[in-house]
Amino acid sequence: MSSRNRVPEPTASFWLIKVLTTGMGEALSDFLVTRFDPAPTVLVTAALFLVVLVVQLRADRYRPWLYWGTVSMVGVFGTMVADVTHVALGVPYLVSTPVFLAALVAVFVLWRRTEGTVDVHTITTTRRQLFYWAAVITTFAMGTAAGDLAASTLHLGYLSGGLVFVAAMILVVLARATSIIGAVTAFWTAYVLTRPIGASFADFVALPNARGGLAVGTGLVSAILLIVIAFAVAWTRHLRPLSSSAAGAARGVR
Repeated sequence: MSSRNRVPEPTASFWLIKVLTTGMGEALSDFLVTRFDPAPTVLVTAALFLVVLVVQLRADRYRPWLYWGTVSMVGVFGTMVADVTHVALGVPYLVSTPVFLAALVAVFVLWRRTEGTVDVHTITTTRRQLFYWAAVITTFAMGTAAGDLAASTLHLGYLSGGLVFVAAMILVVLARATSIIGAVTAFWTAYVLTRPIGASFADFVALPNARGGLAVGTGLVSAILLIVIAFAVAWTRHLRPLSSSAAGAARGVR
């Protein structure tokens, strides 16, 4: 079994691409379910996601195109999960958001008890990859619900709602810079927040004026973001996981 990490180091480039994938996932999901029959669209998306995820799980190291392709599919599928929960099942965002949060906490608790750490510098086995992607999927679903909760239920709108999450992200950065919270806590908190940040601004640009957007269109926004993501991944292919020794040292950071 390879001891190399299967996911990238969380650098500034990582966070840039992450936000881009969240916005793209939101826009592309909305485009697909409004242009095609939602039920088969969700099923096809789920099948494609599972195929990409299986290939990612079989990887023996971090492969930029495969990893970010999987994250992008999570962006689309995670949005659909949250939307189906609200639209098809009629679950209010005030309910679905804490439910997804509880699910995320459960993933972390099980991951921590099983592996001894939830640090992303130690994703060196298939089992740890399974925990990692379970957490990623849940953060996308929860982030989508939280963003819609702020924009719709709390009536902040997409722009103001997005700015609220940006402010929360700044607080996380400051808390990490002053050592109030540890690296692992800061990473996963930021990972959750990037979802509603990207989704809120994508909705603000794409959705019609009547819904508080700029009416650029979900199709155009998703296409532009896909192109930007492709260029960003190509430009940042030098990103590599930490060495085994560094990963071992990072294991002690909580």
